[in-house]
Amino acid sequence: MLTIHAAPLVLPVGAAAVVDGAVAVDGDRIAALGPYEEVVAAYPAARVRRWPGLLTPGLRQDRARELLVRCYHPDPREADELGELPLWGEEFERLAAAMDATRRAGSVRRGLQRMLRHGTTHVVGPFGADEPALRTAVSRSGLVQAPPPPVRGGVPDLDPFAAGGELAGTAHGPLTVGGRADLAVFDVPDEAALRAGGAGACVATVLAGRLVHRAR
Repeated sequence: MLTIHAAPLVLPVGAAAVVDGAVAVDGDRIAALGPYEEVVAAYPAARVRRWPGLLTPGLRQDRARELLVRCYHPDPREADELGELPLWGEEFERLAAAMDATRRAGSVRRGLQRMLRHGTTHVVGPFGADEPALRTAVSRSGLVQAPPPPVRGGVPDLDPFAAGGELAGTAHGPLTVGGRADLAVFDVPDEAALRAGGAGACVATVLAGRLVHRAR
């Protein structure tokens, strides 16, 4: 079904921002991008999803491998004991020493789900042949594997903006007609607010045309 995603501001990256903009998605591809009225007029039978805030390309998570293999993502049932944030460093090592394959796989799945909740559509590996369970989990998630950027230090974070940087350097690439429909929507008024507040403001993630995360 052809769907139009509309927002008060669309930032395609590499092109001018569109106030009261929209992106028409047909299957896994972008069919049109522009002012809402023009897109709706071109596709009057399309389903329309109206979102608050800012619509952008999906984000790239440069620290995905570390977040999946060097962090533990607690199950909600463990929140009282372990909290809700990824555990890293000594806390992770302590858990990993007694962690079986089932518990590790659960952490990986939750990590991937939480990336989607932060507007991530592309992840940086490598996810090699020597780790079939990890490679399978990433493949099943639908997230696109991206080539590695320059190495960054510090503690990895689910928020791709945590290390700083503009949208152009954090998005997977520009939104273009005919390109794959990987989108993210954030309940913020502009890019400055997105960078300041982070990707936790994500209210929707569209992966290859599929709505894979919706916060409202």
